[in-house]
Amino acid sequence: MRWISALALLLVTLQPVEGSDPIIAARVRAEFLHAWRAYEQYAWGHDELRPLAKTPRDWHGSESLLMTPVDALDTMLIMGLDAEAKKATELIVAKLSFDKDIEVKNFEITIRILGGLLSAYQMTHDERLLKLADDLGARLLPVFDSPTGMPYMYVNLKTGKTRGAKSNPAEIGTLILEFGTLAKLTGKPVYYDKAKNALVQMYKRRSKLGLVGEEIDVETGKWVSPQSHVGGGIDSYYEYLLKCARLFGDKDCQSMWETSVRAMNRHLADQAPSGFWYAQVDMNTGRRTASEFGALHAFLPAVLAMGGDLKRAQKLQDSCFKMWMLAGIEPEVLDYRKMTIVHAGYQLRPEIVESAYYLWRDTKDPRYLEQGRAFFDALVKYCRTENGYTILKSVVTKEQGDLQHSFFLAETLKYLYLMFAPERDLGVFNTEAHPLR
Repeated sequence: MRWISALALLLVTLQPVEGSDPIIAARVRAEFLHAWRAYEQYAWGHDELRPLAKTPRDWHGSESLLMTPVDALDTMLIMGLDAEAKKATELIVAKLSFDKDIEVKNFEITIRILGGLLSAYQMTHDERLLKLADDLGARLLPVFDSPTGMPYMYVNLKTGKTRGAKSNPAEIGTLILEFGTLAKLTGKPVYYDKAKNALVQMYKRRSKLGLVGEEIDVETGKWVSPQSHVGGGIDSYYEYLLKCARLFGDKDCQSMWETSVRAMNRHLADQAPSGFWYAQVDMNTGRRTASEFGALHAFLPAVLAMGGDLKRAQKLQDSCFKMWMLAGIEPEVLDYRKMTIVHAGYQLRPEIVESAYYLWRDTKDPRYLEQGRAFFDALVKYCRTENGYTILKSVVTKEQGDLQHSFFLAETLKYLYLMFAPERDLGVFNTEAHPLR
């Protein structure tokens, strides 16, 4: 296999360079190993770890799709964890099969597993990973067989049976990076074409104001909920318009992004006494319906920065950091006009870290490194357990839940590490932080 030589070309030795902090980078790497070894000890071969119970959690009953190993593999490669990456790869090749009579959520499987396999393949050139990705992609294709071409939410991996006609822009539009990369690597344009059409069909149904709503029926093309915002259910639709243009040079995606970001800035942006935020409005009238902003919304500074709008990106990241500091770690949802917590849980989410990473990379302003240190210190203080990391039931009381999400290893720790490690160009990250080229 060529994966070791390819990895040697990719990785750089952690030496101090201007702006990097090898001590923090090494600490993040050590915490990744703490989380990974807990998974190895108590959940090996399963999807995720419950660190307090010291038991595994599988998404589909007794069937595992090796969510954590696949999701975490490219983080290991980036961190230079050769032995761990090799062991995870051999587990994936030996045990991962998609020939299972299980119904999966297309969006989650695409961003985590398809994205993870493709990224690791591009880093290692291990053809076994691409073969798995191609098999999975073929089994997911039936989701696009709706009257509109927008995908159903669920598909059975063995039978191809679909369901879930009521979907949302994020689950419809967050497929083009993974399916497009699969198309380029396999020479099968159907993957790109289906995902691109879904994105275009979603865009065509925007309102006269240029906004999309929260829920749509993929069979009729009619909106079920007209609520428009940049949070969960919509967020990564906007992200992929821009990233599609960047990764594939797709001019249609660039045009759709430019139209969409103008509408967002005109109708959603809200300069409140507490800072600069993005509100919830009615997609048809622009009337504000809520002043809620949360952990998932915090992806937007990164995307605004990538789009070249550093002024708005920095203002919004300042607000996101206020949200984090309100209780010492960010809540799931905040009412930013009252500055009160609406939903107090913390799910180990990466978005605010991702935005700090992009802004540090683009501006070299040391305040973003300070934010990164604050994020890392809070994670260690409140979410670390004897056996890995866990969610919080409440950022107010700091009561711990019991789940180590795969995305904590795929995204949160990866972005923290990249903030403090020497800079490198890894390509375009999918919404699960899997770098694609």
